Amino acid sequence: MFKFWGNGSQEAMDLVNAIRVRSTENFNWTFIFILAVVFYVYWTEIHKKNYEVVYAGLALYGVHWLYEICNAVIGKAFGYPLWSVSNESTTFILLVGVCWELSMMFSLAGMISFKMMPQDRTKRYLAGKLGKNGISCKLVTALEMALLFALFESFLAGTSNHSFIWVYRWWGVIPVFITTYVPFFLASNYVPDMEPKKRKAFLITEWALVAVLLIVLIPLGVI
Repeated sequence: MFKFWGNGSQEAMDLVNAIRVRSTENFNWTFIFILAVVFYVYWTEIHKKNYEVVYAGLALYGVHWLYEICNAVIGKAFGYPLWSVSNESTTFILLVGVCWELSMMFSLAGMISFKMMPQDRTKRYLAGKLGKNGISCKLVTALEMALLFALFESFLAGTSNHSFIWVYRWWGVIPVFITTYVPFFLASNYVPDMEPKKRKAFLITEWALVAVLLIVLIPLGVI
């Protein structure tokens, strides 16, 4: 059921080669429903003036898009991306490694992580035992969420419809946890508490880069 590493098999390669990016062949109305749910969540938080929650969501979601763009570029340059999603597992594939359902989940993941932290976000664990200051609750929550998501991805990689496809033998749960999910949740947990000017600069730069890369690379056929 769980798969912890890619196996370099011909089957995995064939599945990746068969991916139809932005094809509407499997499109259905769940696309609209999921979009409506995401809009409802964001506008509810904005209406309540919970702007820190919105910042958390946007911070992680922007990092997610940068990673997905990078993954697609890797696939173009080296033949196979680090991770892929299968045609059978989704209604719409946005880039080779991300489908609509997965992307919309990541649009909310930062909000979830932020809400899971203690109300007092200055809280530190094991103060005095692991040094004078201990470990920030922001870091602890980021590591917990990263581990949870990495383990769930290992489940997806082992599903019969190949929801996730890992081709490279050296890519799996451990690199996913360290290089992907930890940065995701560090962004959602730390960005909202940045000094306002730095937070604004981070979010604007992050999303401007995402926009430029998509506008340039999609028409060129790179991603």
